[in-house]
Amino acid sequence: VLKERLAKGYRLPEIDNSLRKFRTRREAKVLTRLEEMNFPAPHLQEFCDKRMSILMDFVPGEQLKEVIEDDYQLLAKEIGEKVAKLHLKDIVHGDLTTSNMIQHQETGELNLIDFGLSFFSDKVEDKAVDLFLLDRALESKHWKVYPEVFENVVESYRKNYPEAKKVLERFNIVKKRGRNKK
Repeated sequence: VLKERLAKGYRLPEIDNSLRKFRTRREAKVLTRLEEMNFPAPHLQEFCDKRMSILMDFVPGEQLKEVIEDDYQLLAKEIGEKVAKLHLKDIVHGDLTTSNMIQHQETGELNLIDFGLSFFSDKVEDKAVDLFLLDRALESKHWKVYPEVFENVVESYRKNYPEAKKVLERFNIVKKRGRNKK
């Protein structure tokens, strides 16, 4: 898969180039770290910050959004494990949705994709926001199995991430933010 960050005409060219270069380098660095961790994600083949492109392996399988409702208890457990692994290494995905998770067609293992918004952070706030985005995505797209699916994610996250209590306390604070909250 070749991912190219195309120029945005509405940005000043200097800012656009700087942003695209930074994001390309950061995504490549995250993918490299994931490979070192043996984390199920696309393997980085090469990147070019002149063309603002990343070449990575294709992950064959179905997006989780297409299959999660068939076996959401087991898949939610795996989501919790994977997010915990990322957070243990201070990697925040930044776009945790079931569209960015693929159940590998050969291994059946959950692979995370699209690390374009990911970054490194040891902040509890950033990890809580990562979970908040996942919660919102599950509620809006998979309302038939929500909130149980997210509760299963959280249970697994708790078991696999030693700092989960702090993150989940912050998650509850994050959840109360925004307009029209009681």
